[in-house]
Amino acid sequence: MPGLLLDTLNGKRADRVPLWLMRQAGRYLPEYRALREQKGGFLAMAYDSEAACEITLQPIDRFGFDGAILFSDILIVPHALGQHLEFLAGEGPKLSPALADASLETLAADRTRYEPIYETVRLCRQRLPKGVTMLGFAGSPWTVATYMVAGEGSRDQHAARAMAYGDPGKLDAILDAIVGETIDYLSGQIAAGAEAVQLFDSWSGSLAPDEFERLVIGPNARIVAALRERHPDTPVIGFPKGAGEKLPAYARETGVQAVGVDETIDPEWVARELPAGMPVQGNFDPLLLLAGSDRLEARAQLILEAFADRPHVFNLGHGIDRRTPIAHVERLLATVRAFEG
Repeated sequence: MPGLLLDTLNGKRADRVPLWLMRQAGRYLPEYRALREQKGGFLAMAYDSEAACEITLQPIDRFGFDGAILFSDILIVPHALGQHLEFLAGEGPKLSPALADASLETLAADRTRYEPIYETVRLCRQRLPKGVTMLGFAGSPWTVATYMVAGEGSRDQHAARAMAYGDPGKLDAILDAIVGETIDYLSGQIAAGAEAVQLFDSWSGSLAPDEFERLVIGPNARIVAALRERHPDTPVIGFPKGAGEKLPAYARETGVQAVGVDETIDPEWVARELPAGMPVQGNFDPLLLLAGSDRLEARAQLILEAFADRPHVFNLGHGIDRRTPIAHVERLLATVRAFEG
């Protein structure tokens, strides 16, 4: 039987609002930190299917969330395309060669790198409690391209944005490669047991409207169309962080079945502007969850009430902060579970 989260993503409303948290499998959990001490670096764990499955299930075992999000990273795709990938302590991910200076054609793809990820999905699907939805994911093409072009994360995505204006043909070729790769990668996750998938466009907010249309909406629409053709019963959640007033166009034009909303957007505005009946996910501020002030319950209640007339998955506006106390997560979970919409 489908779980509450999967039913909600398919447009149904129930007596209870389902909840999961972006980055719920990770560093805020003591059991994750203990396992990382044993296993080593982040990338090693992501490619260790047993360890990655254990990490994926840790927040389900502790909190009983309605969805389990695959423990992995959006940069698996550029790694499979042939860029060298490493995660440096205190510096974040590094990709080489950076495509600002190198050509895509010089990379030697190694798609066997997807196999441990698929095995993680298979293991998790077998071990998840009944009714908990298995979520796969990938980075959206624009966000992945920003890392591939610069070779690292950046505050304003300068290198990729400059390429969009100065050498649009080269950027289009990079985006095309990511689109094709992402379709196959997510299709593989679905074949392995993912019941829904999310596209993370973490840097979509750095783009002007015309570029947003070309670099965010267009590539995501191609991915969604291909996945719908291959897997018509698998919902796709689109999360264009920072989209702001461009969110309704994203919802209409990409074809995603549900839209993730970051913490900067008024939920009542979202409820008015999104297509009627479209499932929405979000938009609790991760920093309020970290602070755990007396505003926690009130803000959660405001969000729940704003989305009470449409299918709603309660989530954060972005990933959970690694310093978040367990007790604050438990408070949020209790508030959401007690809501009667």
